[in-house]
Amino acid sequence: MSRQLELVTAQDAHGPDPVPDLAAADRIVISNSGGKDSEVALDETVRLADEAGVRDRIVVLHIDLGRTPRGHTVEWPGTLDLARQQAERYGLPFEVRSPANWPSLLHRIKARGQFPNLFNRFCTAEKRGVSRKFITEQVTRLGITRRAARIVLVMGLRAEESRARAAKAAVEIDQRASSGRRTVTLWYPVLRWSTEEVWERIRNRGLPYHWAYDAGMSRLSCSLCVLASIPDLTCAANLRPELAEEYADLEAEMGAPFRRDLPMTEILRRAGGAA
Repeated sequence: MSRQLELVTAQDAHGPDPVPDLAAADRIVISNSGGKDSEVALDETVRLADEAGVRDRIVVLHIDLGRTPRGHTVEWPGTLDLARQQAERYGLPFEVRSPANWPSLLHRIKARGQFPNLFNRFCTAEKRGVSRKFITEQVTRLGITRRAARIVLVMGLRAEESRARAAKAAVEIDQRASSGRRTVTLWYPVLRWSTEEVWERIRNRGLPYHWAYDAGMSRLSCSLCVLASIPDLTCAANLRPELAEEYADLEAEMGAPFRRDLPMTEILRRAGGAA
């Protein structure tokens, strides 16, 4: 039997997607950005972990992207505290980690001389590296020696967000993160959920969510994400003009646009018109 099949026991109530056998996992790591999808993925994981009697195997990880050279948070203000609150709601341990080599994502962008883009998402790669390092910490704490530790890494990816995500399997082995010491199973519990279903769960369960959604944002990643929609970028620049100005100044300093089709100066112009 393959390692992947050993960790799959049932189907998701939202469709034909498999659900990992949480009772077989030694540690369940939930990557929580503080956004609505991560929050519902957390809620769904806790629900199924309770059915399996293994809530005590869960730990919540938040990756903090730091402060810019001018002291602005790259993430939306209050995100870290909200992510902690979401974990504490279930009595779960909450851990925060940051990329070790730079104070913030904007420092990293400046060092590279370019912003991330669809074909070079080094920001995502950096966060993935932080997650893998955290998993290594967890495996060391478990102290399992006679077999590979079984780790389930939970993320709030949804198929509606991109074609690449729509093509993903809900449960898959992370071959690059796995080794002789550990098997890392990736699980996306809300992969096939619609936006409406996510908000319905939040309303029905009274889950705490970030104020930026009520202010007009449809997603909660970095405040100014290169992959965000134009309406979200315009809204974010309107809500956080000082951060947008810092991005625009860095854009001019590097001679590289925030996005080839949409420089930050244009986003600021649109935000001013929207305001």
